[in-house]
Amino acid sequence: MPVAGLRRAARETVSGLPREFWWLWTSTLVNRLGAFVATFMALYLTIDRGYSATYAGLVAALHGLGGVVSSLGAGVMTDRLGRRPTLLVAQASTALSVALLGFMRDPVAIAAVAFLVGMASNASRPAVQAMMADIVRPEDRIRAFSLNYWAINLGFAVSSMAAGFIAEVSYLAGFMIEAGMTLVCAVLVFVKLPESRPQRTGSADAGDKDAAVSLGTVVRDGRYMSVVGLSFLIAVIFQQAYVGLPVAMGDAGFTPADFGLAIAVNGILIVVLQIPVTRFIEHRDPRLLLVGSSLLAGYGFGLTAFAGSVGVFALTVCVWTLAEIVNAPTQTGLVVRLSPVHGRGRYQGMYTMSWAVASLVAPLMSGFVIDRWGAEWLWGVCAVVGTVAAAGYWGLMRGLPDDASPAGSESPALSETPAPSEALAAPDAPALSKTSVASDAPALAGTPVTGPGRAAGDPEAEARAV
Repeated sequence: MPVAGLRRAARETVSGLPREFWWLWTSTLVNRLGAFVATFMALYLTIDRGYSATYAGLVAALHGLGGVVSSLGAGVMTDRLGRRPTLLVAQASTALSVALLGFMRDPVAIAAVAFLVGMASNASRPAVQAMMADIVRPEDRIRAFSLNYWAINLGFAVSSMAAGFIAEVSYLAGFMIEAGMTLVCAVLVFVKLPESRPQRTGSADAGDKDAAVSLGTVVRDGRYMSVVGLSFLIAVIFQQAYVGLPVAMGDAGFTPADFGLAIAVNGILIVVLQIPVTRFIEHRDPRLLLVGSSLLAGYGFGLTAFAGSVGVFALTVCVWTLAEIVNAPTQTGLVVRLSPVHGRGRYQGMYTMSWAVASLVAPLMSGFVIDRWGAEWLWGVCAVVGTVAAAGYWGLMRGLPDDASPAGSESPALSETPAPSEALAAPDAPALSKTSVASDAPALAGTPVTGPGRAAGDPEAEARAV
């Protein structure tokens, strides 16, 4: 594609989104630039502290358990107290607990503080996703989620490469840098982001269904809970990038810097490909996108069984990264479409919990399988889980109408969306040109998605989200 065409594609992708979105996007980027701990926790415990893969998996599982505990509570807080207060509390608590974790030496203390870190870091995700859905028009949401996921992975690519070398000098420095940058995010949220929670216009007695949304409502929504269950299977696969993969590479004699270089390919590819892929998938059938991305994820990790060098590990990362690029915005967009306006926090909390439970299950699974049978078996399990998830999406999505949006969920954005030229030139918006020189970014993903903690949507993305 000519340079002019690339510029036009980038302009069309970033234009027309409100200023509040770009400040949220910037907060995500800053947070992911300092995200070292989740990426290198397994290496820190097994190589620096000398613990077993099973213990590393236990600590990561407790981190995930903390996320499970906070997911639903944070979703309720997001709906009742507001998006902004929830973000402030979550990010300030994350900064303090991460700093504390860096000074822990006793194995019980490490596990306990890791649990607190999981609680604090996961609490921000329902608020971020709900706020993004509030301030972005329905027709722009897939694009907005992709851009947020882009920011997550731009930060992740930079932090992964930096953290690999920082870890060889001082793991403590990584803990303190992450704590400091998370505090910066908290300040940014406080200064630049207004509350976006929609105001109710009716009551449950008057027939306003949104006013009656509760956690029970979410659990009884069978279609939505099916999506949550399938997202859990996908999250279990992607979590292996931060537990199974570093442990397997460490056991094979590779250094933290080797792992950092291999996993950085994930962020770099997302940074480079997210804009063209977003334009490709924006109007495609989500059924096929979710089925295809599930298969790519499962078999991408399955190919890791044949890796014997950093280059081959990087090639396998390329395969499952393509799955991540497609899956994260598609699945997040589906979650928002199925969520009522005044229940977005609770619905997002349940979705976030699927990634948090995966953060609990995946490390236990990977540590046990690697210690008992070896890493090759772990990658085979990933291929099987990906196949099961693909079959599940195929069955579920065949029964969904093209427009799966519940009544009232597609309300207009709360703030007026500027014209494309205003969105790019507004003095209060971050200058995208500075980051686009470096192949601009998710948060998260997304994600993100997902990564542990990542999850974004993190995942973190999601699983790797703020």
